[in-house]
Amino acid sequence: MEKRIITISREFGSGGRFIGEETAKKLGITYYDKNIINEIAEKSGLSPEYVRESAELSPKKGLFAYAFAGRDITGKSIEDMVYEAQRKVILELADRESCVIIGRNADYILKDRDDVLNVFIHGDMPEKTQRIMDLYNVGEKEAVKMMADTDKRRMTNYNFYTDQKWGKASNYTLCLNSSQLGYNRCEKIIMECSCNP
Repeated sequence: MEKRIITISREFGSGGRFIGEETAKKLGITYYDKNIINEIAEKSGLSPEYVRESAELSPKKGLFAYAFAGRDITGKSIEDMVYEAQRKVILELADRESCVIIGRNADYILKDRDDVLNVFIHGDMPEKTQRIMDLYNVGEKEAVKMMADTDKRRMTNYNFYTDQKWGKASNYTLCLNSSQLGYNRCEKIIMECSCNP
């Protein structure tokens, strides 16, 4: 079956977002990343700023923050409401059109569909560090810290809401090392796998 939806999970600095955006352009399908934040905000009743900070990353305090988050009378925390709203938006997008969705646990949310290609992009430390230094105009030490913090928060959020392990190969159709393969080849492999049953 042709894969209509491509989800891309990625390590910070691996270029996963760029690869996803280019793949969507080349396939002529919609690219979803930060542009779904307003829809998630609308569904959750929370501000777009809050959603931008919380929809994919765990609270800065880590896993314990989920356990001790303030909960309403139904037992749901604000993080749970954001996740539920995000889940609804992603399911609606998948029903509506072919697309590339970056992060946001989309691989897990869409796991029951046959028309999804789940990709995990990772890379080698030196390349990722250099990319972050260039993109954010920071020194090496700061780049390494940003990488560790962001990946830890992505992992915590993913592990908490999916009962799966972030970055574990068996959760994805493809795991690609962008440092070894280069962005263009990653895009070609994803396109090939999405178009061929």
